[in-house]
Parts: sequence; C-alpha cells; structure tokens
Amino acid sequence: MSLSTAQLLRALTGLTQRLPVQRAQIHSKPLREELGTMDVAVGLTSCFLCFLLPSGWVLSHLESYKKRE
Repeated sequence: MSLSTAQLLRALTGLTQRLPVQRAQIHSKPLREELGTMDVAVGLTSCFLCFLLPSGWVLSHLESYKKRE
C-alpha cells in the first residue's frame, strides 16, 4: 500500500466516525384509542386477500404448473 492510499483510508474512516447516527423512534406506549371490531375485521380480511388467497391459488394449481406444454 502506498502512503497516499493509507492516508485516504484513514481520512475516510475518520469521517464516518464523526457522522451522526439516526436512531429508530421506538415507542412502547399503550394505544391512544382501542381498535374496534370493524378495524380488526378490515385488517384480517386484507391480510387474507393479500397473502393467503394468491398462495392458495398457486398451491391449488400446482399440478398444472408441473406439466410441460
């Protein structure tokens, strides 16, 4: 390693040590308002439609995917 490369690496590592680090804002406070029945129903329905329905469709048509045409 030449002297200039070593100086460049030292300058870059020193620069990264002085940069501010953003920390995640994690709060563990209780909810401001309780979730209603409709909120829970909408959340569960959307999870079902987005994740379980497409994967179920693929699994039910797996045999047709295996066939070579």
